[in-house]
Amino acid sequence: MIQKTETMLKNYFSVAFRNFWRNKTFSLINIFGLAIGISAALVIYLIVQYDFSFDKFHKDDSRIYRVVSDFSFSGERFYNSGVCYPMGNALRKEATGIDLVVPFRTGDEDTRVSIPGKNNQPVVYKKQKHLVFVDATYFKLISYKWLAGSAATSLAQPYQVVLTQSRAKQFFPALAPADIIGKDIYFNDTVRANVTGVVKDLEQNTDFTFTVFIARATLETARMKDNMWESWDGTTSASQLFVKLSQGTSAASVEKSIFALYSKYHKKQKDDNGKTAYALQPLSDIHFNNNYDNFDQRLAHKPTLYGLLAVAAFLLLLGCINFINLTTAQSIQRAKEIGIRKTLGSSKTQLISQFLSETFLITAIATLLSIAITPLLLKVFADFIPEGLHFNITRQPGIVLFLLALVVVVTILSGFYPALILSGFKPVLVLKNQAYGNTGKTGSAFLRKSLTVAQFVIAQVFIIATLLVGKQINYSLTKDLGFKKDAVVYLSTSWRDPDANRRFAFMEKLKSIPEIAMISMSNAPPSSNNTWSSSMKYKDGKKNIESDVQMKMIDTNYLRLYKMKLLAGSNLPYSDTARSMIINETYSKILGFRHPQEVIGKNIEWDNRQLPVVGVVADFHQRSLHEIIKPLALTSNKSQSRTFNIALQPQNAEGTVWKSAIAKIGKIWKETYPEDEFEYNFLDESIAQYYTAEKNISSLLLWATGLAIAISCLGLLGLVIYITNQRTKEIGIRKVIGASIGQLIALLSKDFLKLIAIAFVIAVPVAYWGSYKWLENFAYKTTISWWIFLSGGLIMFLSAIIILGLRTFKAASVNPVESLRSE
Repeated sequence: MIQKTETMLKNYFSVAFRNFWRNKTFSLINIFGLAIGISAALVIYLIVQYDFSFDKFHKDDSRIYRVVSDFSFSGERFYNSGVCYPMGNALRKEATGIDLVVPFRTGDEDTRVSIPGKNNQPVVYKKQKHLVFVDATYFKLISYKWLAGSAATSLAQPYQVVLTQSRAKQFFPALAPADIIGKDIYFNDTVRANVTGVVKDLEQNTDFTFTVFIARATLETARMKDNMWESWDGTTSASQLFVKLSQGTSAASVEKSIFALYSKYHKKQKDDNGKTAYALQPLSDIHFNNNYDNFDQRLAHKPTLYGLLAVAAFLLLLGCINFINLTTAQSIQRAKEIGIRKTLGSSKTQLISQFLSETFLITAIATLLSIAITPLLLKVFADFIPEGLHFNITRQPGIVLFLLALVVVVTILSGFYPALILSGFKPVLVLKNQAYGNTGKTGSAFLRKSLTVAQFVIAQVFIIATLLVGKQINYSLTKDLGFKKDAVVYLSTSWRDPDANRRFAFMEKLKSIPEIAMISMSNAPPSSNNTWSSSMKYKDGKKNIESDVQMKMIDTNYLRLYKMKLLAGSNLPYSDTARSMIINETYSKILGFRHPQEVIGKNIEWDNRQLPVVGVVADFHQRSLHEIIKPLALTSNKSQSRTFNIALQPQNAEGTVWKSAIAKIGKIWKETYPEDEFEYNFLDESIAQYYTAEKNISSLLLWATGLAIAISCLGLLGLVIYITNQRTKEIGIRKVIGASIGQLIALLSKDFLKLIAIAFVIAVPVAYWGSYKWLENFAYKTTISWWIFLSGGLIMFLSAIIILGLRTFKAASVNPVESLRSE
């Protein structure tokens, strides 16, 4: 029985290979179409699998949650991934239904680390990241392999520190983990810590990328303790709190317990109109939720990942459609073979198995080709692909399983229907050259046309989506934001530097650089992720208007440098502290003033002080166009102005002005701040980074569109080749009776062009709906112009015309004598 099965399979594949070789053109079209789809699917699988694999390796991961804070204030909702500092200790003492309470505090991103060296010369590492203050419970939540020390004792006392293996090698390259124990490390030149443990780096994909673990007890020492340590009023994302729930405990019940603790210990002020809520964020949500940070790692976007899966499915579907169309179109050529096989006793099941084996062979070849193509696609999508993603088929068994599953699925999708049609021919009719008598020829032709329309619908939707995303990106980058953004450089000093005089001395030196047009000091540029807000009150005699207002600390040059428009009043007078303020037009309207001039001279309460409004500035965008313009106040504060806004002189023809300016600024920086790295940003480039995700989507859509057009055109080429071959004699007769080449091209092309027109009619509403939904992500968006849809149709139409024209011209140009001899 086994030998018989082996012989049968061998026969199937032998026939499949002969048929492949006999129809090389159509087989190659099918292979390339499927290979493109499978390659795209493999790349997208790698991206999606990478992001969905984060933090899946933790024990009891479904019971691990992060406690996050939600605030409602003045009708707006704000999210914070942290909690107030005392919450962790209170949960440990009073809450039930929790197996583990793990509070920790993230460190600063620009921590300076010093390692004692020879001759009292320390080795200094600047801007060190991934520092965290933890206790032993952290290592019960996140499992590490200990190379030296232990979780129970290594962080029991203040000023103890544990390093990961990679960080230990960086700080102490010549020492083994056991020999590092007892070594000293200095943080910011003032805090000395003793190494008490070394753990192996986590090898799985995780957002917990901390590499330096400082004993949390260090924060409780008099030297490190701040006024927020025991305060229930302040919340910061640096104060993280994780819990592992007991088996059977619901997240909702723990959320109620947390809020009850907050209500018990937090003393609400009379004028506090805000609302605070706490939620448990599942561990599996941390890598994806944009409302909360994930320790400054790259956040994934689930809708984008699902969109990628849809793109992969569509590209695979296009390849499958090609196969179905070309196979059913060629069915008449294999009718006699089928009739003879049935006459000799082959069953319908055996014939279906035969045709599926042919499909399997082509799919397997396409899959092998896609494995070779994938590294090239990964380079093409380099900007879109996560840094930690790798493709190594020998070390990633999941890829092999995915490809095997893909081969089976594509074989069934592509081959089952053609196999069903081919195996259904009746041998008597076939041998009488009536293969299609009483069969579904008409149905097969209708199916081919329907599938061709589906192909062009998908391709045109991709084209339209690509054009629209590009239009929105261009709109975002060219829209007037309400301030000057070109030829502006900004740089900031460290928050640890308290010396305001040194900052002003640095600015005075910059004024001597001729390539600089103007300088201003502030806490941030007009549009920046470095924003903060504060509660402000205005009493109009009848009611109190309390609002959450964005804050910017500026000097008198700020409005002039950024060419902001004052609608009423005057600029801020020179002052070291906040004595007056300028508000934006939006805030003026919230306060109830119809005209900007009406608010001038009114007092607004902020930080228990009454500050007069001296000016109203025209609205400008403080963040990306995803967000609405919010109420804003600009005032003075010398101590918080750490950002230098530098407007450069116009660039010269040689392009040397800005380069020279940056070089001179860098030299003065090194003289003034020798301990810090010189880092600067061009404002327009920083603003462009707001739309990195959209640019990645645009790039992805561009390639997906190109692939979709390529696959669709391959399928169209195959059908045109088949049709022209079938109508060779007709073409010859028409030429003999006087038909021109142009008339023949029109005759052969019109049916296909009708299908493209039908596809366009279907694609327009689908693309419009998708575009409308995508643009809802932007508070300020471009219009959905009619020319986008027309362009999508024209691009597909022209692509088809080229394919149809080249092939039909070749068929129409053949000598009619040769055409008439073809049968």
